[in-house]
Amino acid sequence: MTRTIVESKTKTAIIGFDQPFCVIGERINPTGRKKLAAELEMDDFTTVEADAVAQVLAGATVLDINSGAVFSNKMAEDPRYADNNFVEPALMKALIERVQAIVDVPLCIDSSVPGALEEGLKAAEGRPLLNSVTGEEERLDLVLPLVKKYNVPVVAISNDDTGISEDPDVRFAVAKKIVERAADFGIPAHDIVVDPLVMPIGAMATAGQQVFALVRRLREELGVNTTCGASNISFGLPNRHGINNAFLPMAMGAGMTSAIMNPVALPVTQKAIAEKKAAVEAAGIILPAEIDDETFVTLFGLGSTKPRPGKEMEAIRAANLLTNNDPHGGEWIRFNKAPDAAGETGGRRGGGRRRRG
Repeated sequence: MTRTIVESKTKTAIIGFDQPFCVIGERINPTGRKKLAAELEMDDFTTVEADAVAQVLAGATVLDINSGAVFSNKMAEDPRYADNNFVEPALMKALIERVQAIVDVPLCIDSSVPGALEEGLKAAEGRPLLNSVTGEEERLDLVLPLVKKYNVPVVAISNDDTGISEDPDVRFAVAKKIVERAADFGIPAHDIVVDPLVMPIGAMATAGQQVFALVRRLREELGVNTTCGASNISFGLPNRHGINNAFLPMAMGAGMTSAIMNPVALPVTQKAIAEKKAAVEAAGIILPAEIDDETFVTLFGLGSTKPRPGKEMEAIRAANLLTNNDPHGGEWIRFNKAPDAAGETGGRRGGGRRRRG
């Protein structure tokens, strides 16, 4: 069986066909998160640390660390900050050091900047996953030597100099090219984790079918593990969690062995709570004066005021159980019944039915 080994200082995550699905937490990424980017520009790692802890508690076994920040204020003062090759290496080092100081899980070093990848490799303890290499000739020449030098596994994304093809056969051919080129460097197939590229189902009706077929081919013909950006499948559609919850177990059934995703159900915002309370009062419902926010959001099905495992994690754990990658259902039982630090169950309140009599 193909097994990709990713390690921190003391912990090991195994990505493999005979292993529980590997959840790679995606939250430590300033792309599209203005608040996080602004914090990082001020050397404030508060959100990074909170996201690291929340993702691990929610069930992430690997954390993706992305350094793609834009420092607008510093850019105005110093033109060097307009260049990611200047910004990202130092930021990647700082991010990895902060995360390693508070959680001990394997890391995935995520950047398009080779200098940031190498700084991450230097700073990371253990054996991180490198994210990523593509089939572009320049990228192959830059990244594969790093993979060999540091003896780490790498995510291989199925696009090349021609871009991202909508033809799954082309994407398979790109993946095969990367695996073969890696072999020229002495990098074994079990250290290649292929991302076959998930297209949005809203834009391409066959996107799901394409991914499932590609994953099967990658497993059967190339013998490689696979990953994806799980939320891409639902982009632009309503109830994205509903689509993701169906997609992930189906992808697992096709042979996908990991995903880069958000394992955390984000807390209900104060704005959402205020709006719901206004709607409740407008309906003539009188709330007890002493009701706290957590009780209120639970009562009206809004979620929680605290980070907790998302519904996608429930789907993944159920799929692990159904594929016999959760021996005796231990993880499923713990997820649903074991009380957490807040006195609630891991997956739902109450821990099951009360026994009679």
